[in-house]
Amino acid sequence: MNEFEFYIAVLQSLEEIDIRYMVVGAYGASAYGLNRSTHDVDIIVDLDYSACDALAARFPPPRYYANPQQMRNSLRLGIMFNIIDTSMGVKADLVPLSREPEYQTAFNNRVRATVIDFQGNEFAIWCALAEDIIIGKLLAWQEGRSPKHPQDIYVVLTFMLAGLGQTVLDIDYITTRATHIGPETMALWQELLNRAKKNELGV
Repeated sequence: MNEFEFYIAVLQSLEEIDIRYMVVGAYGASAYGLNRSTHDVDIIVDLDYSACDALAARFPPPRYYANPQQMRNSLRLGIMFNIIDTSMGVKADLVPLSREPEYQTAFNNRVRATVIDFQGNEFAIWCALAEDIIIGKLLAWQEGRSPKHPQDIYVVLTFMLAGLGQTVLDIDYITTRATHIGPETMALWQELLNRAKKNELGV
């Protein structure tokens, strides 16, 4: 099993147990043109206590760490928990929807999208809209100023502006949210948007 197959196994388990989820972050952005060699998968889950044992049972020790009691504690405390493949040193971060109520609108608007691994294999996942992926990365940049977030945003922007997405990108929605995040984030968004538009026009 490689990194991609582990992530797919986690997502397939969520689907088979009928746990509602939404992929965000860099892995979610892979549905919109981002192609990074490595990245963790971040998943918002609408999980209840009764499903914890079934989810943990899909990833038994010693290879995996998926503790049902930790999951229940995470739900109770509103904190993230992990499913870890100890043999590869990779993990899936699962965030209870109850911890991030601002994600509720994005969760309600999630879409079925296709991701492709490096061997060309396809898999359908529940993913945040491109707009919400971009907003999440603007928020992450505001918090940590990592250069990877503007790079990822630019890739998603050029992908969507080229008409490769299933929907038309709602630029006004992102601009409104960027304004509320802060002036520096708004300036970054405008710079990335202008650059992507020039690229689209071949300027």
